[in-house]
Amino acid sequence: MKLAVFGTNGQLATELRRRAPEGVAVTALGREAADFADPGAVRAAAASLSADAIVNAVAYTAVDRAETEEALATIVNGTSAGVLAEVAAERGIPLVHVSTDYVFDGSGDRPWRPEDPTDPLGAYGRSKLAGEEAVRAAGGAHVILRTAWVFSAHGGNFVKTMLRVGAEREEVGVVADQFGAPTPAADIADACVALARALADGADGGTHHFSGAPDTTWAGFACEIFSRSGLKARVKSISTPEFPTPARRPANSRLDCTTLTEAYGIERPDWRAGLDDVLKELDVT
Repeated sequence: MKLAVFGTNGQLATELRRRAPEGVAVTALGREAADFADPGAVRAAAASLSADAIVNAVAYTAVDRAETEEALATIVNGTSAGVLAEVAAERGIPLVHVSTDYVFDGSGDRPWRPEDPTDPLGAYGRSKLAGEEAVRAAGGAHVILRTAWVFSAHGGNFVKTMLRVGAEREEVGVVADQFGAPTPAADIADACVALARALADGADGGTHHFSGAPDTTWAGFACEIFSRSGLKARVKSISTPEFPTPARRPANSRLDCTTLTEAYGIERPDWRAGLDDVLKELDVT
């Protein structure tokens, strides 16, 4: 299978390039080939590629900066994602589009189901929801895969931040009233490849959720990072108001991943095993 991946250096795109299984030839298109700030460039790149399936691993993910750059975030996450989906539909190429728990308002205490009403809290969530709506409107074969709390050995993420501050301080304050599940980028990449193959073979698409297991809090995640890395820093549980940010974060990012397992046999990965792999790659264990 020829798999076109839009994105090269992000956490997911990096893992897609690294983990492509035998029989899957990945062509990665970076900003120089398809700048998602320029929908016309995305259209031209999509119109000329040769592929059996596409994974969109491009996203504007600066959640706080999006509050002052919503127009740009919406072009990258919304308009250009829609253009890619339109060209894919016109050419009959199935698309896997990665989205986020931020399309929900974070209320309640049960995991969010794919069919639950969306109501983003901020600009980033609104931009990602715009992308979802544009992908569906394009009418082609697609899977929208919502995920959360992504981490890897690459780029900026919570694991790397905690390793840095945990080495500098005896105690680190971490939010303990936001719930969700860390998700290794490597497992998201594997899920995207499996979904792309399934779509290319004629499977039904739709919107599904994928996150690690078990559910925890950011403070609980930090405790595991320190414990498994050997850092002696203590985690001080704090509340969301004690760590103010420009963008509001969902209090409940739990995702119900049942439909993904039922439709494609893809199970939730144990994020603790993924964390061990990342720490080993970073050479901190």
